[in-house]
Amino acid sequence: MRQPSIKDVAARCGVSFQTVSKVLNGGGSVAPSTRESIQRAAGELGYLPDASARGLVTQRTRLLGVVVGDLADEIVTRFVVAAEREAARQGYALAVVSLDHAEAERGAEGFSQAEGEVDRDEHGVHERSLRALRERRVDGILLAAPQLERDARLGALLTDGPPVVGLHTVVGTVATLVGSDHEEVGALATRHLVEHGHRRIGVVAGPSSRRVSHARMRGHRAVMEAAGLDSPAALVETGDWSPESGFAATHRLLAREPHVSAVVVHSDLMAVGALHAAHQLGRHGPDRLAVVGVDDIPVAAHTVPPLTTVRVPFDKTGQVAASCLIDLVEGRSVPSRQIVPVSLAVRASCGCREPDPEDPHAVPTAR
Repeated sequence: MRQPSIKDVAARCGVSFQTVSKVLNGGGSVAPSTRESIQRAAGELGYLPDASARGLVTQRTRLLGVVVGDLADEIVTRFVVAAEREAARQGYALAVVSLDHAEAERGAEGFSQAEGEVDRDEHGVHERSLRALRERRVDGILLAAPQLERDARLGALLTDGPPVVGLHTVVGTVATLVGSDHEEVGALATRHLVEHGHRRIGVVAGPSSRRVSHARMRGHRAVMEAAGLDSPAALVETGDWSPESGFAATHRLLAREPHVSAVVVHSDLMAVGALHAAHQLGRHGPDRLAVVGVDDIPVAAHTVPPLTTVRVPFDKTGQVAASCLIDLVEGRSVPSRQIVPVSLAVRASCGCREPDPEDPHAVPTAR
């Protein structure tokens, strides 16, 4: 069956196909009654505009490029789904490029201030990914791959290209940033434990190659200092975001510092491993080792005990980032930084007995 053409719509309305083209491409000075008639006829006929042809006229593809680190990561997927929904709501589609997971997290051993740099092979992966999006004539690019923040040569690849919105600072670019305040993330978790009376608080941090890990540590240390408490390097271990790394890091931390009474863990998945380690070491329960995580993934409400965690709204971040990028594509100004607030999901792993009334995953805890 032949697809209806723009000339079929014009014939139905008794106007020229040029007028139909103007209306369906959102431009031109056309009487409201004629515009309504054309739109109604297009719907009745089932006319579908040719996106590539429309792009030649409007110089837009209504396609947004997204670069992510690893689509197998649930958090990344939540972000992409939210971004796609917002893009679709505004008439855009997404083209998603996932970088090689093997290159996602390097330098995960130790926790120093060195940020590290990508090597030539890793930069080549980044370059090919961005070139693939540019070749598809995307209207804008959303950078949501954390490993890009260490690529000092990335800025040159984005010069004179479409608008860019990033979730992470990228050296050499003027990308608009959207995301949460990760110093506040670290501060919020630590402050809650200090308010519970803990004085010897350990940290299982994320990889030292990640700025987010350093930001959360700054927040942690600021709260400890304000409370007159020490936060020596001996109280910090690192992981790679996985449960296995959280398990191993907690074992190392407690073997070295057995008097630690609470631990801030930089991701809920690592916190699952930390709870396992605590149980194995006979320190299960907040009266023996209080644990606070970060992210608020669905499983956090179902650990034993249920995990208190800093809720980072990845869905909201995806929606805001996509909306911000579309604003830039369409010529509207946006702030250079948009902060998506975080909050504390209070459960039992920190010693609290009442579930958070605003927790969508809340499970009542026994008194």
